[in-house]
Amino acid sequence: MPSHSKRDRRRANLRAVLYLSPWLIGFSVFFLYPLLSTVYFTFQRYDLFTLEPVGWLNYKYFMQDEAAWTSIRNTLWLVVVMVPLRVLFGLGVAQLITKLKSGQGVFRTIFYLPSLVPLVAGTLGFVFLLNPGTGPVQAILGSVGIHSPDWFGDPAWSKWGLTLLSLWSVGDLMVIFLAALLDVPKQLYEAAALDGASAWQQFTRITLPVIRPVLMFAAVTGVIQTLQYFTQAMVAARVASGATDSAGSVFTPGYPDQSTLTFPEWLFQQGFRDFAMGYACVLALVLFAVSMVFTLILLRQFRGFAEEEA
Repeated sequence: MPSHSKRDRRRANLRAVLYLSPWLIGFSVFFLYPLLSTVYFTFQRYDLFTLEPVGWLNYKYFMQDEAAWTSIRNTLWLVVVMVPLRVLFGLGVAQLITKLKSGQGVFRTIFYLPSLVPLVAGTLGFVFLLNPGTGPVQAILGSVGIHSPDWFGDPAWSKWGLTLLSLWSVGDLMVIFLAALLDVPKQLYEAAALDGASAWQQFTRITLPVIRPVLMFAAVTGVIQTLQYFTQAMVAARVASGATDSAGSVFTPGYPDQSTLTFPEWLFQQGFRDFAMGYACVLALVLFAVSMVFTLILLRQFRGFAEEEA
């Protein structure tokens, strides 16, 4: 009997491994192997052709790289400012649409359409519209005596320009919040209204607790996407600086004055422009670690809120 039980247990374990094998293979090939390879290359001077062991030299260089720390500060600014504003704006727009008596479909479509515009095309159009010299927005504001700042040419305003761009394309979040708001039981609002609860009390005591999982999803995905912020910053800086791809021209991301230089941009510059792949692997590990830390903090924070509510 013991031998039969051991044999059955081994068969059960084998079946479990076989069922899990597609995931295990995918995890090993597309995550574990690249991660271990990245760690290995951080100890090498690697330019895609030659490997030279350098020990901890790449890590030491990272600690002294001013451009890398500038990109970290810019990226953290976007995380702290852009992500909360996108969540609040998307939630506010969704809340307003739910209050409309008619025309919900029209406004839902209007606010969602910008999120369907390709990132490069949307950024190009946005930089053109907000151009203080030739843009139509300044022409309209100037007719009433208002002068807009140089959104993408002034270091003090460049990150705010990128934030405006992200708010313009908030339709993806708006749709998610709209679905969550429409899923809140109306009986709860009716009971709260009978008890004399104000609109703000209904929102804070009913709406927010019910849609908290959606808020957590929006916050976590927003932080991860912002930590990988690349296309909009690169295109906006290139257009605002007037750089071209003509022979002999070299464009360094971050215009103006490295104010829009994000961490993924600096990683791209080091890996695929300067071919310092070993150092780029260090930057990639830092980005991975920071993303994990932010995600764990947010998940723990929301879990704490849920436990307090329970």
